Amino acid sequence: MNQNEKPHQFLAWIATAILILAAILASFVPELEYHHWAFISANSLWVLVGILWKEQTLIVLNAGLTFIYILGLLF
Repeated sequence: MNQNEKPHQFLAWIATAILILAAILASFVPELEYHHWAFISANSLWVLVGILWKEQTLIVLNAGLTFIYILGLLF
């Protein structure tokens, strides 16, 4: 691990890649509705990264977004 690299950086990159995929799906094929699950997965993974990094802002922001996406699926 490099000196400037945080632990579990790979999880952060995976979460970012899923988030980009979700945005692409939402923009180009919204009728498939897979983007909802991709957003939920990415933001849930970011919550995990926030816990591992002990970053409260990551936890609160992404937990809130995950909750909003789940509510969007229900209503």
